Amino acid sequence: MLRWFSANIGIHHVHHLSSRIPFYRLREVLRDHPELGKIGRVTLWQSLACVNFALWDEDAQRLISFGALRRRTRAKRTALAT
Repeated sequence: MLRWFSANIGIHHVHHLSSRIPFYRLREVLRDHPELGKIGRVTLWQSLACVNFALWDEDAQRLISFGALRRRTRAKRTALAT
């Protein structure tokens, strides 16, 4: 039942490969394409730890928070002003 309420979040990466696959068909897709099951899964605790990360930093090639972006923007403005 938890899988249905969470829209199979543990295997949601398959939906991002093809957005036309609805959450209730993800297990079927994994059964038919076992290579997709080898991709690491995010646990509930890992996903909760990522709540603050919302933006992709192209320069650093990692996720950052909005707060980190604001701090970097302020630092750049300060550097330009001096």
